[in-house]
Amino acid sequence: MAAHAQGPVSIIPVRTKTDKREFVELAFRLNRGDPAWVPPLRSEAFDLLTPGKNPWFEHGRAQLFLARRDGRTVGRISAHIDELALAQPAGQGMGPGTGNWGLLEAEDEGIAQALLARAEAWLRDQGMTRSLGPLSISIWDEPGLLVEGFDTPPTIMLGHNSALYRPWVEGAGYRPVKTLLNYKVPIADGFPPIVNRIVAAGEKNERIRIRRVDKRRFDAEARLIMGILNDAWSDNWGFVPLTDSEIAFVGKKLKALVFEDLIRVAELDGEPVAFMIVLPNINELLIDMDGSLLPFGWARLLWWLRKPKSRTLRVPLMGVVKKLQNSRMASTLAFMMIEFIRRDGVATYGAEYGDIGWVLDDNQGMIAVARAIEATENRVYRIYDKVLA
Repeated sequence: MAAHAQGPVSIIPVRTKTDKREFVELAFRLNRGDPAWVPPLRSEAFDLLTPGKNPWFEHGRAQLFLARRDGRTVGRISAHIDELALAQPAGQGMGPGTGNWGLLEAEDEGIAQALLARAEAWLRDQGMTRSLGPLSISIWDEPGLLVEGFDTPPTIMLGHNSALYRPWVEGAGYRPVKTLLNYKVPIADGFPPIVNRIVAAGEKNERIRIRRVDKRRFDAEARLIMGILNDAWSDNWGFVPLTDSEIAFVGKKLKALVFEDLIRVAELDGEPVAFMIVLPNINELLIDMDGSLLPFGWARLLWWLRKPKSRTLRVPLMGVVKKLQNSRMASTLAFMMIEFIRRDGVATYGAEYGDIGWVLDDNQGMIAVARAIEATENRVYRIYDKVLA
């Protein structure tokens, strides 16, 4: 990143559409030279930040800031507060007094620390006593600062940032509070024999049914899956429940990427108790589109969506209802869903790798599943906090 150390830096709140456009465009300018950065679609970047578009704003409020020097925009940050996060138990990572920051981009360390200080001041003015981040904007979007795995592009729904940011954030007095792990696993040749034995035994168990989702019943299936998710993840660090409108928003955003053979629901004695969502990695397409579907991006995207070929398949979400967690049945269901989707992913989509995460560093059950299928860590994210004196 080029340093332009001329005049003083001023931090201004985003007020106008022009300001918001500068906020979005800065990420493109600062990251364009990074071959591992995947430009988001600008329309989605704007929607994330816009009340009325992103239902997070129904229970959250945010202030965006720009850093300017000599008439140029040289940095950005968001400061935000989620009322649902404030209502969570303090021992679970969020809780009363905890505000957030995210979407940090800066040309140099001085700018980054000035932005962090301004975000902290806003949070303090709102009555917050702790600053936790980065979250962009919710825990369900792109949480954490990338601290390992800078050399390869992220898959869909994972963030990417400059390696410079970690020392800048830590230099501003932030300490790590949670590590998020992402795993990569070769899938073309199948999994180790022990996994295959567990799957084979599960297939003979008449109590178990692993079914594909029915896209004709998309809204009902989305509600079912997110209901399991809200139960399965409710004790996890950082958990904030998804609202009905957020579930509908995510469903609408991902509907084009939903393929029935890549999403499974596990039923035990006729009751839905687990799910696994797998998405083709559209980032393989977006990395060359510079955030725009014009002039020919629409055609490329629509052609790809008709029958996507995806070298990597991404597992952003899976869950087992709380009452089954840490049981042998939970492991069986997880391995069955993973294997059934692996078979279709290789045969239909030409997939060679699975990408799983993020996984909390204390989620022993999921880490054990990852190790059993011989997955290896390929990206590590970290969430930090700081007491606001």
